[in-house]
Amino acid sequence: MAATDFIVAIELGSSKITGIAGKKLPDGSIQILATANEKSSDCIRKGVIYNLDKTTQSLTSIIKKLESTLKASIGKVYVGIAGQSLRTIRNTEVRHLDEETKISQELIDTLMDSNRMTPIVGYQILGVAPQEYKVGLDLAIDPVGVQTDHIEARFLNIIARNSIKQNIRQCFEQATIGIADDADDLIAPLVLADAVLSPNEKRSGCVLVDFGADTTTVSVYKNNLLRHLAVIPLGGNNITKDICSQQIEEEDAEALKIKFGKAYVEPTEEYDESKTYTLDNKCSIQAQLLEDIVEARMNEILDNVAYQIAQSGYENNLLAGAVLTGGAANINCMETAFTKRTKIQKIRLAKSTQYVLKGTEVDKDGSNNTLIALLGAGKENCCLIIPEVVVPKPATKEPIRTVIENQLFTEEGESMEEIRRQEEIQRQKAKEAALAEEKAKKEAAEMEKQRKAECDELLKEATELKDEKKFKDALKRLDKAKKMNIAEKEEAIAALEKEVKKLKEENSLTNKFASIFNKILEED
Repeated sequence: MAATDFIVAIELGSSKITGIAGKKLPDGSIQILATANEKSSDCIRKGVIYNLDKTTQSLTSIIKKLESTLKASIGKVYVGIAGQSLRTIRNTEVRHLDEETKISQELIDTLMDSNRMTPIVGYQILGVAPQEYKVGLDLAIDPVGVQTDHIEARFLNIIARNSIKQNIRQCFEQATIGIADDADDLIAPLVLADAVLSPNEKRSGCVLVDFGADTTTVSVYKNNLLRHLAVIPLGGNNITKDICSQQIEEEDAEALKIKFGKAYVEPTEEYDESKTYTLDNKCSIQAQLLEDIVEARMNEILDNVAYQIAQSGYENNLLAGAVLTGGAANINCMETAFTKRTKIQKIRLAKSTQYVLKGTEVDKDGSNNTLIALLGAGKENCCLIIPEVVVPKPATKEPIRTVIENQLFTEEGESMEEIRRQEEIQRQKAKEAALAEEKAKKEAAEMEKQRKAECDELLKEATELKDEKKFKDALKRLDKAKKMNIAEKEEAIAALEKEVKKLKEENSLTNKFASIFNKILEED
């Protein structure tokens, strides 16, 4: 039986693109209905799409595989934003008030909007993690209702290069796959943290390290707030490539790393130089050489992790320690190596998320945690449901025999009365079929009329929001209108979208210049 209620998530990984479909059950668990994956090493590097056509082909293949298992069409999916350029930067917005005034939510929203309009050349703000607000001399998480004449809002902006989000959208559009409305700015590391970290870990302070194929993502939390996020362009694949330098095939190098590699090797005075590691009689490597290669590269990665923890400013306040996840976190002796390089004693290896999974088995080694987290974050039904207009087929027209009005029987002995009755039934069926066909055409025309009316309403709302300088909301309306795929409206949507983006950019520059001018006046 075809599934009609499910959520679909896709993870754009550096080693593979993976799709998963599942259904949330009343008890809070998730039933996995289907999974599919395609290799991505030739189209995604460091978590960033670089070959759009090959990525589109992989996405199309994954969707077809999922639909084949589900026996249903997929209308939209959830996808997270990740990649090498993803990171956080701090920003502060200050307001000096003329007199002691009670802080309102409107003022907080104004500070947030002003922060979001901060121009960053080549980058865009994907999300904002508000930090503490300085009210007078005190710090507060929620300052609404406090009397003051000065407020300093501290924000942690999550940014990425403009091309990251653009490329994702372009690939999904080329593959004719919609992205769920509430997944517009879904940031993969934040979704992963919500699925892996406990409330106590976020509150007490911890660092979440996701060891991927091409990247290692570091997220620092304290007092339930994200404090720092950075993506290191090094991962498990770097170790594999180092082993490949010893004239070993990549597949075999990966197997050697997983089976024999150690992130930390206890120093010994004597070492058996003749000891080798052999892989199913395919290849072999000197044990000490393999251990040196793996440990050296892991030390480099972990030293970068330690640096990012120090950059957060919370290295001495992580009472919950470190939580390690991702496929590359499974290398032998990882916990010991992590402690040695970062000096963090409390380590937890997260091989699964907080979600209870049922149905199709999924590897529980940490490599699918982001994928499961994206699935868990989904709220909208991703099944494509197309309202069907049933047009009854006209009744088969059979030749109506001509009879003599007063004749009782035909030459073959058939009753003329029965023949007349059957002829009347045929005429009635043909009439009903014609009426049903006409009704169906009218209903289809009415539905198309309604769709156009909805599109016109979205354009109207977008225009009003543009005039109110609510450019982000205006662009969301235009995005919804664009997804309706009404050919005759495409030109109007494109023109209005271009105008809104231009005004948004001009407004950003105006606000920035105004802020600079105000600071100059204050200094004078």
